[in-house]
Amino acid sequence: MNESYALITGSSSGIGLEIAYYLAEKGFNLILTARRDGLLKNISKDISSKYKVKVDFISSDLSKKEAPNEIFEYCNSKNYFVEILINNAGYGIVAPLHESSMEDEEKCIRVLSISVIALTKLFIPIMMEKGGGKIMIVSSIAAFAPPSAIQSLYGPTKTFVNRFSEAVNLNYNKNGISSTAVCPGYTVTNFHTASGVQDEMDRVPKFLKKSAKRIAIEGVNAMLKGKAICVPTKTWKIIAFLISSVPQSVFKILSSFIAPGRFNK
Repeated sequence: MNESYALITGSSSGIGLEIAYYLAEKGFNLILTARRDGLLKNISKDISSKYKVKVDFISSDLSKKEAPNEIFEYCNSKNYFVEILINNAGYGIVAPLHESSMEDEEKCIRVLSISVIALTKLFIPIMMEKGGGKIMIVSSIAAFAPPSAIQSLYGPTKTFVNRFSEAVNLNYNKNGISSTAVCPGYTVTNFHTASGVQDEMDRVPKFLKKSAKRIAIEGVNAMLKGKAICVPTKTWKIIAFLISSVPQSVFKILSSFIAPGRFNK
């Protein structure tokens, strides 16, 4: 019988890395994937040594069309049953919409959404055959917020993956498969520097910034319970409620405190 594994994309840093350590602590075998081969190798050795679980890795760039199939075929070649699929990889584009190239936008959308669909489509049939599975899509509080003045496509794409996650639950809960959209607020990772919005992040009040480890723990626990949506931490649950409840005119006033520079230019 094939051993079960948790596959985590974007697992070399940030939330993905913390998810890897937390799942290993819980006794799950892991398949890690990200772009940096050497870093994945070191992380795999560390996790395996600390938690005595099996850890394998495959370097892959999800901005490339063939990447999901390469990951899937690698798992098949090793007879790994991916019982848990964590779609975590992501980044944002620095340049404004009118200045970025279409190629850059397509690559970003491929990472944030198309690869999520592709990997889910590839692994769901095996989950069905085995009697169930868990899927996590690391989304964002931006999925609920009004359009942003920066990273124009990021929020809409996150809204899309939330709806996709809902569709997975609608169609596959009967097969024992659940999908959880995890929607964190500001999280302390290298994402903001890499995405060119570190200045905005630096202006955010400290109490709104949460650790990647806390997001990982709350997200994984929600996924294992089969919850459809997880907004980690009480702070961001309240903010998510406010976003969905107050008029946009009021939210714009609040946003100057909650999200400096994101809704006004």
